[in-house]
Amino acid sequence: MISLFYEILNTIRQNKMRTFLTGFAVAWGIFMLIVLLGSGNGLKNGFSSNFGNRLMNVVQVSSWRTQIPYAGFQTGRRISLDDRDIKMTSDEYGNYINFVIGNINLGSKTISNGAEYLSSSMSGVSPNRIIVDGAKIEQGNGRFINDLDIREKRKTVVISQRAKEILFDDQPAVGKTVNVDGIIYTVVGVYYLENRQDVTTSYIPISTAKIIYNRGINLSNFAFTLNENIYDKETNDEFMNNYRKRIAQMHQVSPEDDNAIWYWNRFEDYLQMATVSKYINIAVWIIGIFTLFSGIVGVSNIMLITVRERTREFGIRKSIGASPLSILKLVIVESIFITTIFGYIGLVCGVGVTEFASQFFEPAAAGRDSFNAFLNPTVDMNVAVQATLLLIIAGTVAGFFPALKAVKIKTIEALNNK
Repeated sequence: MISLFYEILNTIRQNKMRTFLTGFAVAWGIFMLIVLLGSGNGLKNGFSSNFGNRLMNVVQVSSWRTQIPYAGFQTGRRISLDDRDIKMTSDEYGNYINFVIGNINLGSKTISNGAEYLSSSMSGVSPNRIIVDGAKIEQGNGRFINDLDIREKRKTVVISQRAKEILFDDQPAVGKTVNVDGIIYTVVGVYYLENRQDVTTSYIPISTAKIIYNRGINLSNFAFTLNENIYDKETNDEFMNNYRKRIAQMHQVSPEDDNAIWYWNRFEDYLQMATVSKYINIAVWIIGIFTLFSGIVGVSNIMLITVRERTREFGIRKSIGASPLSILKLVIVESIFITTIFGYIGLVCGVGVTEFASQFFEPAAAGRDSFNAFLNPTVDMNVAVQATLLLIIAGTVAGFFPALKAVKIKTIEALNNK
């Protein structure tokens, strides 16, 4: 075996350009596949990051003014959602949803702590709002609005990390009070949203908002989460069509009037993202496979050239007693050796590029409130290694057929070849 490798290395030294071309075809195929897979993952991760940690099975219902005349009513009628919509949703669609939460937008409020102040939007919410929005509260930063706050109509508030930094600097905020347009609230929690460090929205109990700001039963919007019974497009579409008609019936508006009552179905967005990711993945693999195939063809062609150049050499080997198997082994092992070495080089270069891109894009995306189209373009190492092994196997096959041709050459024909 040692002599075999010595002979292969000697052949490589004598044919540097041929070896380089063969190796480059292999390395380039692996390199491009890794980069393409990384780019595909970067696009998928970018789409996913735009949803953050928010639930994907949420439907939010909002209202405005009618645009379509209906049941004797003219256009321009203001539609208001209220607690009756939440009760109907819970009672009639309980088999399809997990929970329903109302929301009251209170607009912009001035929140102050001593001489420090900021303008912050404020909402009256239910405890599950933190799940819907994907907000997080780290240990030591208190809690979110809870059921006791709702029942006792407490004047408690949950502020954002950005608001805490402005109002309290590096001092603890939980347990302290803030002044909200002349009304004193106790801070019970500090939350943050990933990729949205500039958020200053504050939350108070929805029951408190109704009393202090005289909102009665009216809601700005409400949301509910779908359960596993609606986790496919067909049933989701059927449910939404039925639900639209029911809400429209309650408010006497046309079911087609999207301006009067409109819906943001995150599950539909999730399905669209999943479809886009699917096609990206398919496209990447198709391009990658053709790239690998071009590398395989390159190896095969160069090995054919190798056999032709070494025809006389093989004839001499046969004439002095070399077996067909030894010639077959020589060509195949040389093919495997070149494919493995350059395949590994392509793998390392490809992974290096994706890791560099990952480090480059991550800081650019961090801390901004915008659409991330590309994020963390890394490749699963198992996939990278499997792709490299695939090309090595393909290189072996590519070397086999030229080697077989070399074995079949008759000694006299080989010796006469020039």
